Amino acid sequence: MSNNYTVFEDLGIKDYKEVWDYQEKLFSEVVDVKLHNRDQANEQKSITNHLLFVEHPHVYTLGKSGVQNNLLINDQFLKQINATFYKINRGGDITYHGPGQLVGYPILDLEALDLQVKSYIHNLEEAIIQTLADYGIKSERLDGATGVWLDTDVPGKSRKICAIGVKASRYVSMHGFALNVNTDLNYFNHINPCGFVDKGVTSMEKELGRKIDMQEIKDKLVQKLSAIFNLQLN
Repeated sequence: MSNNYTVFEDLGIKDYKEVWDYQEKLFSEVVDVKLHNRDQANEQKSITNHLLFVEHPHVYTLGKSGVQNNLLINDQFLKQINATFYKINRGGDITYHGPGQLVGYPILDLEALDLQVKSYIHNLEEAIIQTLADYGIKSERLDGATGVWLDTDVPGKSRKICAIGVKASRYVSMHGFALNVNTDLNYFNHINPCGFVDKGVTSMEKELGRKIDMQEIKDKLVQKLSAIFNLQLN
């Protein structure tokens, strides 16, 4: 008895590891219910999906397929710039999270939503693309790379505005996306973002020349995600 009932939580600004642990807890709960339902045909439990929004203090995370050399600084310099570093269990390479960046962690039963992992990522990208369009920013996908990009057809100008890195097990998702809203882009100078050495990064603030209201962007993005994934948000 799976449904699309989804609890939305805005966690504000929270430590990366603390939220990662919380994700793991919620993820395990969803998987446990799925396993119960598979084994107990006469005693079905409803599954609750989760959507978390958060901003993190400065942190670099390296996906399981990533290369540590894409972090271009040592532990001492990490301390100097007040940042931390974690190797984590999502796909993808290295990325940065920090204040002014909207990070979203959907923990969804993809099976109940009739989604493969590829189409799930496509839908995440679509929600970001539609949200950016509301601000007059034309964005798109880039062949061979996840995330949302600008000017993909202009040599030397391609730049990423939203990174995506997910984990899915038993068709339950975790980790998610990181949209650069008012992000300090200097922190990207210390990595090869997502393993790319020839592409830049940008933010909504940089593209529009003004600070973006974070609550406004959260509200818009929640609406886009709930519509695209057909989620009943609470």
